[in-house]
Amino acid sequence: MTLNKLNSFILLFGLPQLAAAGELNQSNTAWVLTSTALVLFMTLPGLSLFYGGLVRSKNVLSVLTQCFAITCIVSLLWLAGVYSLIFDDGGDLQQVLGGTHKFFVPSLVTDSLIGDIPETVFFMFQMTFAIITPALIVGGFAERMKFSAILWFSSLWLLLVYVPICHWIWGGGWLADLGVMDFAGGIVIHVNAGVAALVSALVLGNRRGFPTTAMPPHNMTMVLTGAGMLWVGWFGFNGGSALTADGSAGMAILVTHTGAAAGSLTWMFIEWIKFGKPSALGIVTGMVAGLGTITPASGFVGPAGALVIGVTAGALCFVATQFMKRKLKIDDSLDVFPVHGVGGIVGSLLTGVFAATSLGGLGLDEGVSIMDQVGVQALAVGVTILWSGFFSYLILKVLDLLIGLRVTKDQEQQGLDIATHEETGYHNLT
Repeated sequence: MTLNKLNSFILLFGLPQLAAAGELNQSNTAWVLTSTALVLFMTLPGLSLFYGGLVRSKNVLSVLTQCFAITCIVSLLWLAGVYSLIFDDGGDLQQVLGGTHKFFVPSLVTDSLIGDIPETVFFMFQMTFAIITPALIVGGFAERMKFSAILWFSSLWLLLVYVPICHWIWGGGWLADLGVMDFAGGIVIHVNAGVAALVSALVLGNRRGFPTTAMPPHNMTMVLTGAGMLWVGWFGFNGGSALTADGSAGMAILVTHTGAAAGSLTWMFIEWIKFGKPSALGIVTGMVAGLGTITPASGFVGPAGALVIGVTAGALCFVATQFMKRKLKIDDSLDVFPVHGVGGIVGSLLTGVFAATSLGGLGLDEGVSIMDQVGVQALAVGVTILWSGFFSYLILKVLDLLIGLRVTKDQEQQGLDIATHEETGYHNLT
């Protein structure tokens, strides 16, 4: 993407305009470098431990391995062409897809800048977002999908789903031109991954025994450890998206923390009232719901808006989780859609509300009303749901036809650690 186009994109999101090429800002560079490490830390080890603790002990190693392998595959695909298809100038096709000039980034050198930070840093920072998105989907088909099918699905999904949606919103595409506000990935990541996880759960079917057989998390200590890493890493996720080490990043971190705390406590108190006791699982799930819901709004709202968004997230994501499991009996194994999908939808819509200065936000574009902005947000959410849903379904059905998606009944009973990897996460445990 050219500097002028990138600056237009940054201004669209209400962020400080980047400096002219050749003016390296060491403070901004240091902050985005740190944020890059924090976002990768969210996947490895944060999400890996969080998901690994939630499954049964016979599948813990398989989940950790899936997250690790997805990290490697996405990284190489990003280098080969995904980065270019999102962020390169697409010319006449810019509205729908980026260009091909940056395949294998032949012109990338240490002096290359994107605004006032090295392009290598921007390249790596955006890569970490591309890594965690398909890794989130793992929770929708945990404990029953073939390892080979996961690798193929993650790769094809990145190319056919993540690339276009990310380009439309963050790469200067048609949704960006309409003025959609998605600061750090409520639509690009959470709605996108949430819908794909729901479709995956429906196509693969429930785990054997669900919902009559109890399938509790095997290691809550691991879950809480991973959740804590996610919370800390999310400061890089949202704060780093400012691409500057200034008040914009500081406000993003403040509202991120507020949303997480509000979501966590809201879920905890609802659970306490409904079931008589607050669970550790509920507390951390509410925290993740709060984080996912504040993500699209984190660069646009103030603390008061973040508080409302966090409380709303804790309540609605709790209801969505209960409804899917108890009423619909859909085995989205680790609640990806009701937490990330619903949270991303709610947060994206509320961004258009609480970004208004009258409600404590940083302001909408001149001449844009709250209803106008909410309409644009709803359009982007709807398009993402349809695109992700259709192509996720298509990829899964084609893979099922060619290589099969699901492990055998015996393999599922034995557990994927042994059946797939001939290893076990623990000794003397089943």
